[in-house]
Amino acid sequence: MANILSQDKQVAVIGGLAEGQSIRAIERLTGIHQDTICRLGVRVGNACAKIMDEKMMGLGCSTIQMDEIWGFIGKKQKNLRDGDAEKGLGDVWTFVAIDAETRMVPAYRVGKRDSYNANCFVEDLAERLDGQRVHVSTDALAAYTDAIERGFGCDADYGQIVKTYGATDVQGQRRYSPAEIVNITRKIISGNPDPRLISTSYVERQNLTMRMHMRRLTRLTNAFSKKLDNFKSAVSLHFAYYNFVRVHKSLRMTPAMAGGVTDTIWSIRDLVEAA
Repeated sequence: MANILSQDKQVAVIGGLAEGQSIRAIERLTGIHQDTICRLGVRVGNACAKIMDEKMMGLGCSTIQMDEIWGFIGKKQKNLRDGDAEKGLGDVWTFVAIDAETRMVPAYRVGKRDSYNANCFVEDLAERLDGQRVHVSTDALAAYTDAIERGFGCDADYGQIVKTYGATDVQGQRRYSPAEIVNITRKIISGNPDPRLISTSYVERQNLTMRMHMRRLTRLTNAFSKKLDNFKSAVSLHFAYYNFVRVHKSLRMTPAMAGGVTDTIWSIRDLVEAA
């Protein structure tokens, strides 16, 4: 059982999950049953969600980039049958906001890629900032335009990165990567954004970090999530680990330290103890 494992073993399990190991790989390395690993991951992940909710408040982030990363629960959207959607199966998107200066992730949201989740995501982000005017960059998802207005009102300088892709010409093969980008346009949506700062480079790099550190998001494997709640817990664990534990190479400190949220580097043991 997860609640009777020694703390050292709990730290080993959570460290493996946070660094992108699969549940079965951790089972082989530690001798702990996969069900116990899964329950421990959910418990610590839920605690990480509370840590993020409590610590990420009154933030001085001024240059925000937003994006969404795709995943799926149980099966991909095109393979759903009647009743599967009600079980939480199908495509799922994680909305991510990152501060371009500190690389800190102040807010995230797991849900469908629609206006409702975009509005909830941006409103949650706005409540976590200290009220100063912000510079916001997103991709061309239409739902962001209304969400930014609802969340920030007139207190945001908002621009979009619009990418144009070339035609895909793959004969008899399935394509697992996006088509080649042929043009990138910076579009001013509201306020007075600096065209030089309209970018989604940092948040797209964070998407790669997620895929490297979350086995559930690794492409073309059988490590995908089977339950939505487990996926949400894994996302919360990732962002708590990323913000508070993982030292950013260029910053030489954690993003939470760079953002003034904490003055120390947390350990995985701190996350386990919080649970």
